[in-house]
Amino acid sequence: MTVQTSIDDNESENRMSANEIVLQKLDQGLLTITMNRPERRNALNPDMTRGLVEAAHRAAEDHEVRAVLLKGAGGTFCVGGDVKSMAEGRAPLPFEAKMANLRKGMEVSRILHQMPKPVVAQLDGAAAGAGLSIALACDLRVASASCKITTAFAKVGFSGDYGGTYFLTHLLGSAKARELYLLSPVLSAQEAFALGMVTRVVGDAEVEAAAHELAMSLAQGPSIALGYIKRNINNAEHLSLEACFDGEAIHHTRAGETADHKEAAKAFVEKRKASFQGQ
Repeated sequence: MTVQTSIDDNESENRMSANEIVLQKLDQGLLTITMNRPERRNALNPDMTRGLVEAAHRAAEDHEVRAVLLKGAGGTFCVGGDVKSMAEGRAPLPFEAKMANLRKGMEVSRILHQMPKPVVAQLDGAAAGAGLSIALACDLRVASASCKITTAFAKVGFSGDYGGTYFLTHLLGSAKARELYLLSPVLSAQEAFALGMVTRVVGDAEVEAAAHELAMSLAQGPSIALGYIKRNINNAEHLSLEACFDGEAIHHTRAGETADHKEAAKAFVEKRKASFQGQ
């Protein structure tokens, strides 16, 4: 996919796919990734999935990126797969080809979840199906008060993709994940907050500023330490206690050698706010 790059007046970098379906903007260490199909409520199509994987790779690999904000254009996060397009039908592909294409797009969730940089999702309008799965792959979720949240898959005869069953089971436990997938209720933002699915609920008019402020605070934080915190928690999802202890000891000792830790210790003694450089 062709990528075009331009620099705005504030020297922030803006990168977008040739068809502008996935937008990227880097500002002060924060990479904002915007799903940009507002006319289809940011439903996922092949161009969107390719753009999201490309953006996730960039976020993970670009040393200038210290945190990520993922959002949707036009007041909606993402309603999942483009069911209308599916109903119209395409040239049939063999099972193996369809599975390979899907698995390739699902990489966006794995990269966002595993990369050592914090990711914030801005949920407004709706987060449904694969859109919800991608949001659950992120570290924190800020939802607008009117946002509707649902797994949605069972209602359209699907079992679920983009890691939603993995993330929801780890986040809420098996019993609640079964309920939310098998029955597919539509949750309000407050109901999702009460379950622990979202981090914060704010007014509709405030969600963009609140999500950006939270993400920017992470981008200006002690990046190496934050990366190791994320790795420790990911380790806790599948490693033994002994292996997690080993990881914590290594990561904690490494973080203690960073310039950011030394700056934080100095700031503590001097009773001022630390200024982190991500080093």
